[in-house]
Amino acid sequence: MLMKDKKALIFGVANERSIAYGIAQQFKEQGARLAFSYANDAIRKRIEPISEELGGEFIVQCDVQDDAALAATAAEVKEKWGDVDVLVHSVAYADRNDLAGRYIDTSRAGFALAMDVSAYSLVCLCKAFEPLLHEDSTVMAMTYHGAQKVVTNYNVMGVAKAALEASVRYLAVDLGAKGVRINAISAGPIKTLASSGISGFKTILHTIEERAPLRRNVTIEDVGKTALFLCSDLSHGVTGEVLYADSGYNIMGI
Repeated sequence: MLMKDKKALIFGVANERSIAYGIAQQFKEQGARLAFSYANDAIRKRIEPISEELGGEFIVQCDVQDDAALAATAAEVKEKWGDVDVLVHSVAYADRNDLAGRYIDTSRAGFALAMDVSAYSLVCLCKAFEPLLHEDSTVMAMTYHGAQKVVTNYNVMGVAKAALEASVRYLAVDLGAKGVRINAISAGPIKTLASSGISGFKTILHTIEERAPLRRNVTIEDVGKTALFLCSDLSHGVTGEVLYADSGYNIMGI
């Protein structure tokens, strides 16, 4: 098995339609040991049955906007596991009002919120867990094509994802000194709780089906299998990369 006995801590599962859920499923099928984070009590109620279903060993509360909470989470994981083989960052958020209309109208507070939760949290997560990562540990983040090209109504989230992708490259240098790899998956649009906040999302899905080389949208299983590659020894020489799993849509021009 590709992930046999690897300890994978997953941030960002919201429900069974989450991309992070699809990743966790693939990891579990390949022998990984799983643990999940949750942000608040409302999310905990949804995470507990998912963790039980997938054989999670424990769940931990973590507010990625709180440095003290991140440190406490890392300490708890260290107590339970000692170290971590895989960290999955599938966390993003922006004010719904900033995901419609003109990007130029983004509020200062909305910009700061999107950047903090969607991009800076990856930096904080890596810093908090760095002592638990070892040679051959991997970190993986989730991004989207809106970081590279303008996607209608993606707005401030596209800018935040661009920052996330740049962070992956810079973190690859910092973490690479101890043999830790970090990469990102740029997944095609998928119907999730997060995507429901983007105006006109159904149009985006329809566009992929019409124009992508594979003429279909990707699934959480597709993304999970890509994550399996990036977090297993199959990608031992890969770090600092953004790998697209979007039915090939990103290669298309006019």
